[in-house]
Amino acid sequence: MSRRPEITLTQLHYFVAAAEHLSMTEAARDFFVAQSAVSAAIAQLEQLLGAQLFIRQRAKGIVLTPAGLQFLGDVRALLLSLDGALDAARGIDNQVRGTVRIACFITLAPFLLPEVISRARSRHPYLDIAVDEVDAEEGRDLVRAGRIELLVGYDFALGEDIRRETIVEAPPHIILPVGHPLAGHDRIFLRELSREKLILLDLPYSRDYFLRILHSAGLEPDVRHRSRSYETVRSLVAHGHGFSVLNQRPAHALTYDGFEVSAIPIADDAPALQVVLASLRDVRQSARARAVAGIIREVARELFDGKRARGTGTPG
Repeated sequence: MSRRPEITLTQLHYFVAAAEHLSMTEAARDFFVAQSAVSAAIAQLEQLLGAQLFIRQRAKGIVLTPAGLQFLGDVRALLLSLDGALDAARGIDNQVRGTVRIACFITLAPFLLPEVISRARSRHPYLDIAVDEVDAEEGRDLVRAGRIELLVGYDFALGEDIRRETIVEAPPHIILPVGHPLAGHDRIFLRELSREKLILLDLPYSRDYFLRILHSAGLEPDVRHRSRSYETVRSLVAHGHGFSVLNQRPAHALTYDGFEVSAIPIADDAPALQVVLASLRDVRQSARARAVAGIIREVARELFDGKRARGTGTPG
């Protein structure tokens, strides 16, 4: 049996840092070593692997090769698994320590993250949470690259290489300006909005979901405005520029500028979105990730059940 190349953790950590910065110099600063030490370690790593990981561009830094990009995802997954094994070995005192990096879908983030971080700080004082706010494609790519341990978002085209767990369902609803004739109704059939202008939340996959709901009711919506911002959509509706379809409901009807919207359930059989916890398949989750995942589950369920104990930082 041939011996495996003697690759070190230092080489792998230097490689990941250089890949993230696309700079040997910046990677060296992360570890407080000379740039030559990083360059030499990565050159030795490439020699041991028999593959070129970077293309060196004079005066332009470095670029990952296809082999380097694939290796980057594998190494990140390996390092996450190693962290999990170390956490398990150190877990005698039941304290969760270190940093866990997660990503959250951009429209869910303001509803979930503050309470998740508050509860995590209260229960696990030695744990830090680093967060990226993402759209569906960004979140999927971060999981696949091994750059995050957890993604909380919608089940949008995640693929078979990503494990996901549905934690709650988020049903859609209509929002209208408070002065609209339909604003006081208990529920609305979508066909009642056939002559209204649409304000579309224009995020990848989200836009398709909203348009499918409208098309299924026979509407060909006239899109007056598009925005990637949840709050911009609400404000445009509050000012009477049209209606919109959304899934999250704030605790109050006010928009940023003090106007109001009315949220009304949809009478049609409109599909809810699945809110999922996602992670890289076949990678062991660290104790840190498991602790945060548990808090995300309970906060999400309270949020969509309307049982949040607001402002306490503790479970309701």
